[in-house]
Amino acid sequence: MTKTSIDVKVGRMRVKVLVVFGTRPEAIKMAPVIRELEAWSQFFLVRVAVTAQHREMLDQVIDHFHINVHHDLDIMSPRQTLTGVTLRALEGLDAVLLQEKPDICLVQGDTITTFAGALAAFFHRVPVGHVEAGLRTGDKYAPYPEEMSRRLAGVVADLHFAPTAWARDNLITEGIDPARVYVTGNSAIDALLLTVKESGSRHLPVLDEVGDSRMVLVDCHRRENFGERMRCICEAVGKIARDTPGVTVVFSVHRNPEVADVAHSVLSGQERVILVDPLPYPEWCNLLAHAYLVVTDSGGIQEEAPSLGTPVLLCRDVTERPEALESGTVRLVGTDRDRIVQEVGQLLADSAVYQRMKRTSNPYGDGRASQRIAQALAHYFRMAPPPEEFRP
Repeated sequence: MTKTSIDVKVGRMRVKVLVVFGTRPEAIKMAPVIRELEAWSQFFLVRVAVTAQHREMLDQVIDHFHINVHHDLDIMSPRQTLTGVTLRALEGLDAVLLQEKPDICLVQGDTITTFAGALAAFFHRVPVGHVEAGLRTGDKYAPYPEEMSRRLAGVVADLHFAPTAWARDNLITEGIDPARVYVTGNSAIDALLLTVKESGSRHLPVLDEVGDSRMVLVDCHRRENFGERMRCICEAVGKIARDTPGVTVVFSVHRNPEVADVAHSVLSGQERVILVDPLPYPEWCNLLAHAYLVVTDSGGIQEEAPSLGTPVLLCRDVTERPEALESGTVRLVGTDRDRIVQEVGQLLADSAVYQRMKRTSNPYGDGRASQRIAQALAHYFRMAPPPEEFRP
């Protein structure tokens, strides 16, 4: 159902929606939601607050999607701690909520900003909507601290926008009222498809360096992989580049020194390994589309890559996104050096196995999650019927 066909309550004032985010992944996934809510201008007045838990990487996405930011807390500091981020986010958002007095606050995913935004809204008795709700590993330290940020936000939330039926079932098992859960798909797919469509012809200089070789794209940055685990990942992809003719490794090196120092110490100067700074989101999407396969510990890439037909090897012990494992688009390989080398080698050598992963459909979205979220919000405020749920 489109917004133009919904029976709106005549004369009702617009709902003020405060959208809160602080990192690049949150911004990517909230951008199409903000765009959709702004398109429903007869329903919603949108205000945006960013904590800037990340700074430069966040700003790239804000610029790309032309997001109008009304409050920028700019809390990022060198080698910041989880406690420091939480305190600064809570204090800053407290002032924003006092000023804006929103009807509802939207948070996304599993960052410290997500938890702080939900908690700050609760302190002000403002309802909370949680985008990308219900993902679980069952291990509070994996991913760390994201698993607990997501769970705690879920306890506070009044509305839960679950990307899949599995995520919805997790929430219901935990005692959430099914009437407050909407299966929407993941807005990451909305952002990806929109960006690839708009910038697919943009030239990427790194592709000139890759040439005709097959690209193994690497993006590993999670906190639980800092230290020896990160070194093992770097050593594995270095060995792949050395030992496999016709393959080039492109490593997107996160700015955190815990990642950058290890990646550069292990891989700098090695032939057929290209270390790049994190790319702006449009360039990243196109690089992902050109990759032969991806080695990553990222949550979002598990959702994005299948839409582009790019197989994913996941450097984690567990994942909060098991649908991709079940569908075959993602393989869980951990951080053991030999295991990573073996799994990448199989995909490079066995075309039948590779093609099965490449051709599997994406279980996470169809590009219309943001529309469903907007309609679900309108339904919550009794201005519209509920949206049809996402089914892969």
